[in-house]
Amino acid sequence: MARGSGRLGVGEIAHSLGLARGTTHGILRTLQHVGFVEQDGASGKYQLGAALLHLGTSYLDVNELRSRAINWADALAARSGEAVRIATVLDGRALVVHHVFRPDDTLQTLDVGTLLPLHATALGKILLAFDANAAAGLADDDVEPFSRKTITSRHALTRALAQIREAGWADEVEELTIGEAGVAAPIRGYGGLLVGSIGVSGAVERVCDSKGRPNPGLVAQVRDAARAVSRDLGASRW
Repeated sequence: MARGSGRLGVGEIAHSLGLARGTTHGILRTLQHVGFVEQDGASGKYQLGAALLHLGTSYLDVNELRSRAINWADALAARSGEAVRIATVLDGRALVVHHVFRPDDTLQTLDVGTLLPLHATALGKILLAFDANAAAGLADDDVEPFSRKTITSRHALTRALAQIREAGWADEVEELTIGEAGVAAPIRGYGGLLVGSIGVSGAVERVCDSKGRPNPGLVAQVRDAARAVSRDLGASRW
């Protein structure tokens, strides 16, 4: 299912595994019971379930994620001229597990260990968009305003996350901190499961163009870095 492009029927799965339909159906029922697969009510076909997507963020040791990403994060900071952070989900927040300073002489504070709001940061939006368990666990009181640009409507957030899934990247423009913007993309592991997010952040005038939209070149750099880390972690499809 992870290698497939959509929902699969029992017959398709049975054929790919070389098993009888009855045996395959029994396996699917067991996996459905624990949340590893879900069945579409209309078509009767199966897809990966939310529990397995959440497992994707927890099976990978954070130290391995950092060790695989260090070189790519350093290179991204050098190319973009901005600070780079990598995050995973922890207790309804985005936990920064790696931070590369902006490559200049300005005074900066290390963010490793910082918990960021999921709905108001590019790193967090990626985790919400591609981790069904993180999205389901976001309580109404977690969607608090940090500025007038923060998304606080659940409907607006749902719409934004759908756009992020379609585009493959997320941004924030003064949603957490006035004058700051960021861009992030998903990091995936084996089977294409989400294991974290990587992104850059900096002053709006550097990250965005004259219309207040993230610079396309910067978006491309972040996505390239995310793909590179993902390949190192075993993700094979993009």
